[in-house]
Amino acid sequence: MKKRRWSICFVILCLCMACIGCGKKKEEAEQEKIKVVTSNYPMYDFTKRIAGDSLEIVNLVPPGTEPHDWEPSVQDIAQLEEAKAFIYNGAGMEAWVEKVLESLNNKELLVVEASQRVDLLKAEEHDEDEEEAHHEKAHEHKHHEHEHEHHHEEHHHHHHGEWDPHVWLSLRAAQIEMENIKNLLVEVNPEQKEVYEENYRKAIKEFQALDEEFKETLAAFEGREIVVAHEAFAYLCRDYHLHQLGIEGVFADSEPSPAKMKEIIDFVKEHQVKVIFFESLASPKVAEAIARETGAKTDMLNPIEGLTEEEMASGKDYLSVMRENLEALKKAFVE
Repeated sequence: MKKRRWSICFVILCLCMACIGCGKKKEEAEQEKIKVVTSNYPMYDFTKRIAGDSLEIVNLVPPGTEPHDWEPSVQDIAQLEEAKAFIYNGAGMEAWVEKVLESLNNKELLVVEASQRVDLLKAEEHDEDEEEAHHEKAHEHKHHEHEHEHHHEEHHHHHHGEWDPHVWLSLRAAQIEMENIKNLLVEVNPEQKEVYEENYRKAIKEFQALDEEFKETLAAFEGREIVVAHEAFAYLCRDYHLHQLGIEGVFADSEPSPAKMKEIIDFVKEHQVKVIFFESLASPKVAEAIARETGAKTDMLNPIEGLTEEEMASGKDYLSVMRENLEALKKAFVE
């Protein structure tokens, strides 16, 4: 009887050890995921679509944070020191990138500027007709190199202020960004190449379908004007032949002067603009003041520079917010 009890105890002990071992293996597997760091929400969204759960993806800019003036902390730089790859938008969006990358000890870090090969718009050209040839092929340079230092020798950095960085608001440009990201992820984790290629193809189909929906919906409104919180929508306007006037400029770095306010109010009245757009990560007060002065309404047009924790928890993502933007534009034009 005693021997039987010892046998049962031994079996139970073995089972417990096995469970602990499985738990440790699972934990170790999770810990062994390759770390990839992204610079802002659109880069995080695109990377996640392609990688799924195969990588540890860390987005540097916290949820609900306006990214234009954000700079990385010591803790953020530590994330880059531990990462295998870093994905950033470029075109001057992240003014801190060059300085931070040069300071890293992690010389094996693979880096991609996702906006490579996108036809960029000059930041100061947004007052002109967006569909004219005011864009240039500014990113026809080599794909990222294997070495961190070599990467910096090869890349032509686009400094803050020269170019409009909001390329992700074009569903067409976003597809180019995703291709650049996919190519980097295949290099980072070649064992998952087939998965990444399939996820990329699936995402491209979704983006193309929504682009077609934008095109069909907005075709009747070509040439129409929108008044926005800041001039983030030039690439969207270029795709669908619209015109934007921003309360603030491309980089949302200053409130409008009295002269600028008068210009906007006169513009709204002259062009019979019915809706003044504000955005999610900034105060709507100026938009509301213009609306009161002109009799217009207000609504949100989201530049998707970042989502709040509540938005992410509710399941919103890049595509769902772009669909909301389409509905907001359609509603504004039929007011």
